[in-house]
Amino acid sequence: MRNKSPVSGAHSAMSALRRYSLAAGFGLFSLATCSPFAALAQQAQNAQKVIVQAPGDGFPAPGQLGMQTPNSPIAEEIQFLHNDILMPIITIISLFVLALLVYVVLRFNEKTNPTPSRTTHHALLEVAWTIIPVMILVVIAIPSFRLLTHQLVIPQPDVTIKVTGNQWYWSYAYPKDQGGGFGFDSFLKPEDQIDPSKGDIWLLSVDNEAVVPVGKNVLIQMTASDVIHSFTVPAFGVRIDAVPGRLNTAWFRAEREGVYYGQCSKICGKDHAFMPIAVRVVSEQAYALWLAQAQKKFAQVPNSMPAPGQVAEALQSGN
Repeated sequence: MRNKSPVSGAHSAMSALRRYSLAAGFGLFSLATCSPFAALAQQAQNAQKVIVQAPGDGFPAPGQLGMQTPNSPIAEEIQFLHNDILMPIITIISLFVLALLVYVVLRFNEKTNPTPSRTTHHALLEVAWTIIPVMILVVIAIPSFRLLTHQLVIPQPDVTIKVTGNQWYWSYAYPKDQGGGFGFDSFLKPEDQIDPSKGDIWLLSVDNEAVVPVGKNVLIQMTASDVIHSFTVPAFGVRIDAVPGRLNTAWFRAEREGVYYGQCSKICGKDHAFMPIAVRVVSEQAYALWLAQAQKKFAQVPNSMPAPGQVAEALQSGN
């Protein structure tokens, strides 16, 4: 009897493995496309979709000059006012004042002008330096008042989130009549849990992100449990103080999916630098799926009130 060569045996094994792989693949394809699990699989895939964001879009870039990429109508209007109106005006004023200083230094120094003028009044000049600044302020005031109106007049909200500032973390509550009925705390991720492959950013990523749907008006109801905090997300153009015993409101409408970060902008204690804000913007389908998952995840989890120094101890253990 002739023995089979190792090459032919390996070839036969590979052929059998290929046939089994094709059969298994065809079976999985049939199951995924012809069963009710296809819709759930697609929803899970959408919910876990990774949005690639460049530095400056949702979080600051190293050495960045200027503001983050806007992701709301308010943020776009803020940047238009700053970049297209205020910056040109202040640049022209600065160059004009510099030119006057250079002219005065060269024209009226002791060498070129040994006998100074005795002029004390000039009616036209005094009218000019009063009227021109007033006209400049009017030009600035018109878009400023329009922006302020758009910030304070809140449109009909699609989603409402109550945010509470604590020392030193944030608490989020989603109302039951909008599919929520749960709340959770959001803490800074310790450094030893940061995974850059998942998009984590040290000092910005948190354990529980706030989630909102894209293209929807989100109403923020803001308060605090201890001292004054400030809820600030630059990409949304949102900055609102969290004051104990007072309910402040703000709104935004995110126009792109992704994760957008902010921080507390009030010096609220020793761990002020360690209470970031992370808001994940997802599609409507992914948001509905997240609500269903969050109801189960946070239904039995009470909002925790950590003991003083707990955040600092967690940070030290992560270093």
